[in-house]
Amino acid sequence: MLKEFTRKLRGLSVMAAAVGVGLAMAAVSQAEAKVRVAYGDIASVENLHLLAAFELAKERGVEIEMTYLKSEDIAAQAVVSGQADIGVGGPYALMQKVKVPVRIFLQLSTLRFYPAVNAEFYKTWKDLNGQEVAVHSRGSGTEAIMKLMEEKQGIKFSKISYIPGSEVRTGALLQGNVKATIVDAAGRRLLQEKAPGKFIILPLDGINATDEALFARQDFLDKNPKDVDVIVESVLTTWREVTKNPAIVAEWRAKYKLLPDLPADQVAEITPYFTELAEGKAFPLNGGGEAAAKDDFAFYTLSGQLQGKPDELKVEDFWALEPLNRALAKVGTN
Repeated sequence: MLKEFTRKLRGLSVMAAAVGVGLAMAAVSQAEAKVRVAYGDIASVENLHLLAAFELAKERGVEIEMTYLKSEDIAAQAVVSGQADIGVGGPYALMQKVKVPVRIFLQLSTLRFYPAVNAEFYKTWKDLNGQEVAVHSRGSGTEAIMKLMEEKQGIKFSKISYIPGSEVRTGALLQGNVKATIVDAAGRRLLQEKAPGKFIILPLDGINATDEALFARQDFLDKNPKDVDVIVESVLTTWREVTKNPAIVAEWRAKYKLLPDLPADQVAEITPYFTELAEGKAFPLNGGGEAAAKDDFAFYTLSGQLQGKPDELKVEDFWALEPLNRALAKVGTN
């Protein structure tokens, strides 16, 4: 079913996807208190903690409606057009291009990905010169990493294809449908367990940038400070709890009945996945802020997602720091 779902996604045109966004968002209640969140991915183990954070925000009175879309760039367009209130992703390239002020207000995660290749065909970065690779979506952190490695390794891919979902790309590798892609920690472990020795994880050094963040139009942030503050506080609280006790994510899944149809093998991966992320300090316990923005400027200008020199880019053109500052004043820094 997952393979068929992915095939259908890949067959959508951008125009059809955009129409789908409008229809999906139109179906969401327009009640004033409801916050419409556009997520450019499928629901999976890797976003369980965010879903739990949103459940915590709901308990504090914020109505949140999630809509899952084809890719991060489609989710970002939904925010720009006002079809969604908050997006999940890292829309730096879009923010620089559109005239509507869209701002990141909370960093959710830093890049923790693993370029994986079929060892029968490739063994080094140089072997990927002139070959096709698969990433999450256009404008995503996975695409930025691959473009950066092109520059660092002096190679050029023949094509970059887009396959949403790390678990989908992992499955494609195992099935032989792709030979080179980039996966998350759970995907890396699954490759090692299901086919030991068949795949090689290529080295990836010096990457420190935002993978996913919460972003919104500035006018939404200005008009809804209370809801935004609850969401930011809920995420910070959740991230800190996961860092202290990664096993709690599995408990939240049961408590809030999140992703009830997960296969047993993926359920078993929940605690190991979040344990590895917590040990790798992948959760920004203080929400990123100005320091994260400057790290992003360095990375995304080098990888080509942002235009200009890092030291000439202004934090206020990409981030709204007020919600995070208010939240940290309330919950403290960690």
